[in-house]
Amino acid sequence: MSGPVFAARFAGKVLVVTGAAQGIGRAVALRAAAEGGKVLLVDRADFVAEVAAEAGDNAAAFNADLESWDGCDAAMRHAAQTFGGIDILINNVGGAIRMRPYAEFEPDQIDAEIRRSLMPTLYCCRAVLPHLATRGGGTIVNVSSNATRGIHRVPYSAAKGGINAITQSLAMELASQNIRVVATAPGGTEAPPRRIPRNAEGDSEAEKAWMSQVVDQVKQSAPMHRYGTIEEQAAPILFLASDEASYITGSILPVAGGDTG
Repeated sequence: MSGPVFAARFAGKVLVVTGAAQGIGRAVALRAAAEGGKVLLVDRADFVAEVAAEAGDNAAAFNADLESWDGCDAAMRHAAQTFGGIDILINNVGGAIRMRPYAEFEPDQIDAEIRRSLMPTLYCCRAVLPHLATRGGGTIVNVSSNATRGIHRVPYSAAKGGINAITQSLAMELASQNIRVVATAPGGTEAPPRRIPRNAEGDSEAEKAWMSQVVDQVKQSAPMHRYGTIEEQAAPILFLASDEASYITGSILPVAGGDTG
């Protein structure tokens, strides 16, 4: 993989990375394993097992629907049973399903966006707490978005605003228990074609046009006027997860070419 590798930064640590089958989650999981961590890669896509195999002997895969409490609880229990505990949770599941003006969203579509981009983090944060407490502390890194300010994604924006609130409130609540809670807020990110599309129903011509408007807005809003790379997103996530960030909690780090969201 490209980019620097900090040897053994996660040696002796157990990480759970959600949404690890593709995109940012995949890059985070592979790099964490390369840096000495034991990693459980969680995704509902079966091909997450391929990524775990690529990560090596200290990685394992687990299939779960993290939009449900049962799926989140099962994933955390499996990590603890497989590796003896959990030190770090990286909540990466989420992503806009549709991009359209808010007046064009149907109620069930609004609900789907909230389930996709808020509930996995809300549930996984709760499910991991007993395991972190058993270890005497740990770290939760949530992946939010700078799209809390942006067009054509109001339900997604609301969900990511919720992620920011979880991060700040939980950090305050858990600091005395030696548990840090932090987040990154990625901007637009270049990625290979998704093996599972964000919208299984496919985009209409109107939605393709609205998506194009989103891309233009994202680039115009960022002083750097470009999308980031997956590695540019993975690196700050892993910094916040590591002991190098031991005096950081409750912070939401924009990683969006200067657009603070």
